[in-house]
Amino acid sequence: MAVFRQIYTSFWTDPKVQEEWTPEDKFFFILLLSNPQTTQIGVYQVTKKQLAFWMGYSEESIRALMDRFINHHKCIKYNSDTREIAIKNWGKYNLTKGGKPIIDLLNKELK
Repeated sequence: MAVFRQIYTSFWTDPKVQEEWTPEDKFFFILLLSNPQTTQIGVYQVTKKQLAFWMGYSEESIRALMDRFINHHKCIKYNSDTREIAIKNWGKYNLTKGGKPIIDLLNKELK
């Protein structure tokens, strides 16, 4: 079964995204929502090196972006010890309504 992530088009019309985010911010956030490590709950393990590779950026640039998203936008948390990222309001742009199968998957991932 293929794994894919939907990203709602409302992402592009969110006033905060439109007025406060740079094009680089938008690109980075879309990557955070849709990269191969993502889960249905928006908490997953990913390294800065992986993010740098996928974006074609240096690890230093990724550190700067993560700092911006943690401290300025306040929409992610990152644990450097476990290399886990948590995306605040993950479902706002990504969660699909799918009844019991989705609820079962969410419960499994929360464990």
